[in-house]
Amino acid sequence: MGLSVYLYLALLAVVAVLRLVELGISRRNQRRMLTHGAVRVPEPHFKWMVVVHTGVLVGAALEVVLLRRPFLPLLAATMFVLFVASNLMRFWVVRTLGELWTVQVMDSTRIRVVTTGPFRFVRHPNYTGVILEMISLPLLHTAWITALVTLLAYAIALSMRIRAEEGVLMANPEYRAAMGQKARFLPGLF
Repeated sequence: MGLSVYLYLALLAVVAVLRLVELGISRRNQRRMLTHGAVRVPEPHFKWMVVVHTGVLVGAALEVVLLRRPFLPLLAATMFVLFVASNLMRFWVVRTLGELWTVQVMDSTRIRVVTTGPFRFVRHPNYTGVILEMISLPLLHTAWITALVTLLAYAIALSMRIRAEEGVLMANPEYRAAMGQKARFLPGLF
């Protein structure tokens, strides 16, 4: 294995650690939100979100190591920029939502409706960031099978999650008035 593979595996490990940190932040925020009147929304499909998020890390590592995927500097540079942008988007979302940010669907509209930060433009900017990461992270080292499979799996899991999440959010008149006419993922689309 060459240096690029070791660096790539190190990046995947860093992303895995960041996801564990995010889970800790999410749990803390959930507990706090529950004490302020938020309600956890039943989400039987959440396990599939976890599987996809884990699968992109494991799949990319295995594909690069076992199938000896080449490192293509131009592709890697492009995907690294996209990867950084996706994570900046996700961190912007976490910062904007603050104590309302969780990885599970919570009905927090009783606490407040957030319309600042990236929510000025779209209803679900976090998912935009995650989708971009699902594409860019595997392709940093040409793990195109992982990119394709996890993107398709994430699209299926996300379609179930969006229905549950928007069912709760759009039931709140304040949220519906503030966010109902905004695009889901990209301004001006869908």
